Amino acid sequence: MADLRIGIDVGGTNTDAVVLDAEGQVIAKAKRPTTPEVTEGLRAALDAVLAELEPAPAGDLSGHAAGGHGHPHDRITRVMLGTTHATNAILERRNLGRVAVLRLGAPATTAVPPLSDWPAGLREAVSAGEAIVPGGHYVDGREISPLDLGAIRRFLDTTEADAVAVTSVFSPASSEHERLVAELIRAEYGLPVSVSHEIGSLGLLERENATVLNAALYGVAAHVTDALVTALAERGLKARPYLAQNDGTLMTLEHAARLPVSTIGSGPANSLRGAAYLSGVADAIVLDVGGTSTDLGVLVGGFPRESAAAVEIGGVLTNFRMPDILAIALGGGTMVRSHGIGPESVGYRIVKEALVFGGTTMTMTDAAVAAGRVPPGATDWRDRLQEAMGDRSATIADTLERAVAVADEMVVDAVDRMALGKSDRPLVAVGGGAFLLPSAIPGATQVIRPRHAEVANAVGAAIALASGRVDTILPAGDSRSEAIERVKEQAAARAVAAGADPSGVEIVDLLEVPLSYLSEPAVRVHVKAAGPLAR
Repeated sequence: MADLRIGIDVGGTNTDAVVLDAEGQVIAKAKRPTTPEVTEGLRAALDAVLAELEPAPAGDLSGHAAGGHGHPHDRITRVMLGTTHATNAILERRNLGRVAVLRLGAPATTAVPPLSDWPAGLREAVSAGEAIVPGGHYVDGREISPLDLGAIRRFLDTTEADAVAVTSVFSPASSEHERLVAELIRAEYGLPVSVSHEIGSLGLLERENATVLNAALYGVAAHVTDALVTALAERGLKARPYLAQNDGTLMTLEHAARLPVSTIGSGPANSLRGAAYLSGVADAIVLDVGGTSTDLGVLVGGFPRESAAAVEIGGVLTNFRMPDILAIALGGGTMVRSHGIGPESVGYRIVKEALVFGGTTMTMTDAAVAAGRVPPGATDWRDRLQEAMGDRSATIADTLERAVAVADEMVVDAVDRMALGKSDRPLVAVGGGAFLLPSAIPGATQVIRPRHAEVANAVGAAIALASGRVDTILPAGDSRSEAIERVKEQAAARAVAAGADPSGVEIVDLLEVPLSYLSEPAVRVHVKAAGPLAR
């Protein structure tokens, strides 16, 4: 019986992996250090959960498998990966492709050239050349100027690039020019093309930035997908692989190869979705406490609340979807001093440096243990802490007590900022450092600590749906309702392209915003569709 799925999430400190059965129960989990070359940590976590499946007694895992397919590996149908490969490539300026940057909008938009606000180092690493050529549309769909294919050919003939990024003015409202240029480039130059109407929403410069980053990541995406496919093949797994997106949903490897920028920020989104699943709560504030920082997000209908502001990645402003996340410098490894806490952290060295582990550095883990907050199964930590404090126990205890008060105040303030005045939601605590949090927090009705909370991010990857979305401008007249139905169909089609089962796709978000500043009445429409993965 093929009924198991694996979720893997690559974090800054640890790579987590879980195996879920047909009922969605966690039957194996593992946490391994994230390696500098993240693929190695991924393989280690995958091997660890597979090893947990091996010793299953007959009649447990293998006993109820269908004829001849008793081996657990044969029962794994899907592997879902949330990874930091793309984020790391941008931050470290490594393995990025050279991109020919093409804007369709002349004679408009020439006052602000492409990439003018990029950090010099990143622009140097990515840009193979930039050009603004005639083309593009006004917000009401009229052409700014006819498309000049000759100018595009002249630019590309003199530019050596690995990929091309094409951004047309108001392409979310009319993508005709971008499509024509993409066809020309593929047919005549054989280069991969990143088109902005598939990536960002309204806002030319931010959408253009996201489109260029997407084109620069094609090589990174190929490396990730090859590594994942190879890792599965080496272990004899016939499972279908998926990558996690930054809105808490999944996409096929083919889809990820075209839109690799969508994987940036998938970690916090996975944690939020995992928190919703493990707690059974659809509307809540989520705190994901790690070794160095705590990420706060908000669940709305089981999905992450998305950021309304432009998102900065590696010093570049973009406007594609990202969860609304607030990060504070508070984690299990945060260092405690007589005058305060952090922001420095001992990180993965906590198992050697914290007092409870026989080290000499006071950390927030020590402070939590001193306050009686210990993780499940760590009953001897208080004794170990007392032993480590030795003759200075009174001084150290006083410092740790003040640290807990400061940390609790930081959490209360952060929750207040994310709650936006609503105090009727529970708070779900996940992550390896969730035991740092107090049992009651002002602004939340209760604090929920679900089972398997330490691997919520990997669970979020394993249970995710596939999705698609459309952000466009429509006329506000009598034809509006028909136009919105067409946009819903487009969003559903994009969800199916990402890997969703056509029969299970639903519209999960529909937002209409009247645009009062246009000569003709119009509305901006944002539609998101999601559904379970196709079998």
